[in-house]
Amino acid sequence: MVPRFILTPFFLDQPLSGLESLLDPEWIVNKPVLPDDKPQARMVDLYNPLAQLVTTVLKSGELPVSVAGDCCSSIGILAGLQQVGVDPTLIWFDAHGDYNTWETTPSGFLGGMPLAMLVGKGEQTIMEGVGNRVLPEDQVILSDGRDLDPGEHEALAGSKVVHLQKVQDLLEYQLPPGPIWVHFDTDVIDAGEAPAMNYPTPGGPGVKELKEVFTHLADTGQITAVSLSSWNPELDQDGSSQDVSMGLLMELIKQY
Repeated sequence: MVPRFILTPFFLDQPLSGLESLLDPEWIVNKPVLPDDKPQARMVDLYNPLAQLVTTVLKSGELPVSVAGDCCSSIGILAGLQQVGVDPTLIWFDAHGDYNTWETTPSGFLGGMPLAMLVGKGEQTIMEGVGNRVLPEDQVILSDGRDLDPGEHEALAGSKVVHLQKVQDLLEYQLPPGPIWVHFDTDVIDAGEAPAMNYPTPGGPGVKELKEVFTHLADTGQITAVSLSSWNPELDQDGSSQDVSMGLLMELIKQY
């Protein structure tokens, strides 16, 4: 299975042109013209073609590797997987929980809600707009999630989502059989090693720990899709956060 990169150079519904420096001739670009509408409607128009690209890549026998500026793009990845009948276990690497709803969010920020959206909680207009089915909570593993809002913490604790607070716990965790989708928000990395993040959070795993875990996951042979939520290119003046993040991404797909 050959990796096929799909670049969506957006942060939520806004263009993020700095990501386009990553482009390679073999990459696919998802860059539709979006209507002048509310963010949720614009994101539906962004994620529907992303889903179609994921579907095309999977049908060709390749591994979809999505690179985008935020975690909400995961909605398009799930849609593409479901459209070809893939029912994955999702491993979500993130410094945050992304498990807020309109009732729990302190800020109203859509970027803090995508994992909740995927399992059918809170904001659902984007999920419905791309035709997604809800991903069962017990098929989700949140790895790290060291920075949770109070209501988000309570919601996760009362859910069936598996929350492994140390990424190294995945080395001993018994993964279920079947396809695995790995979502990698680069802000999970220790901010001292990859500082160019919109929402840097102290602590967390370093490159060495993440590399070990990513190698372990790659060795399972179960990875069916990978999605990356990127660093902020405008903050990455020396390119070090890009280099660290992309290096770790390559660990996930090196078996392919």
